[in-house]
Amino acid sequence: MKKGKKSIILAIGIIVLGVLAFLATNLVRNSEKSDSELLEFSIADTSIVDQIQIKDAYNNEFQLVKGADGVWTDSDGNCVIQEPVNTMLETFKNIEFKGYVPENSKKNVTNRIAATNTEVKIFQNGKWVKTWYVGNATQDHYGTYMLLETNREKSDYPVIMKVRGLSGIIEPRFFADKRKWRCTEIFAVPREEIASVNVNYTKEKEKSFSVERKGYEYIVKHNGELLAGIDTSMAVRYLNAYKKVHFELVNYEYTDKQVDSVKRSKPFCELTLKKTNGQSEKLRMFRMAGQGEEIEDDYGNPVSYDINRFWCELPTGELVKAQYFVFNPLIMGHLYFGHGKPVTKK
Repeated sequence: MKKGKKSIILAIGIIVLGVLAFLATNLVRNSEKSDSELLEFSIADTSIVDQIQIKDAYNNEFQLVKGADGVWTDSDGNCVIQEPVNTMLETFKNIEFKGYVPENSKKNVTNRIAATNTEVKIFQNGKWVKTWYVGNATQDHYGTYMLLETNREKSDYPVIMKVRGLSGIIEPRFFADKRKWRCTEIFAVPREEIASVNVNYTKEKEKSFSVERKGYEYIVKHNGELLAGIDTSMAVRYLNAYKKVHFELVNYEYTDKQVDSVKRSKPFCELTLKKTNGQSEKLRMFRMAGQGEEIEDDYGNPVSYDINRFWCELPTGELVKAQYFVFNPLIMGHLYFGHGKPVTKK
């Protein structure tokens, strides 16, 4: 009888141990599966990513949408610069796990990323697939703290991620400030569509000039006087420069009041482009204050303004920053057509 009881107890013990082992194995497997899933930040096929939603810690939100032609726009169909989108897609594809957050830092890092993360929602074929919560960089700047959310779950603690083959941080690649997404194009006008260009220096009239196209001929005037002996190829080259003209930055610095003050001041130069279809576009250019010390321009003349950038009022009335490097070929006609001679009046 005692022997029978021992056998029953032994059998029950074996069964209990088996059940416990089974549960423990499944628990480990599920835990490993969960951990593995919450490290899968990467997107294998970025070609079908067609929407990206970004929200930063300041509640700025921006949505990018891929058109049928493969060109990205904002949610209203407006032009956005394409390069940052390509950088994002590259990041989606090449991101990889770098390491776990040290146990003694986990609480602080988790709290910080919860308060100051950049949320990036990724869609494929119109369907949401993942959300990245991008935090700040690690102290060595070789990694970035991040959290992942999928349609199954969201990670409780951040991990350290990096981009394969690169040693930079990830956070600056994602921004929701719509001003940074603005296309910077001012002119994209083929020469054949330009009827005339007039450049007027308000204080230095001797630098003013105009170029007019009539059929296959080009009429160039310097300060209102017709120039003879102008090389046609120079006029063609000048007008070709209007195929691609961009400003540098939108205004991040000036308040509306300061912008109005600039626009009420006298521009140093005005450029008016007339198209063959009758449309006209005008730019007004204003000197930008220097650093408080007198410096020399490219010709050795002492100046007190910034010699690299100026304020430009677009045809829309918006004030943006532009570079002399970009605009000098458009506004320095007194040098460009310097070999021409005034037509002698009879």
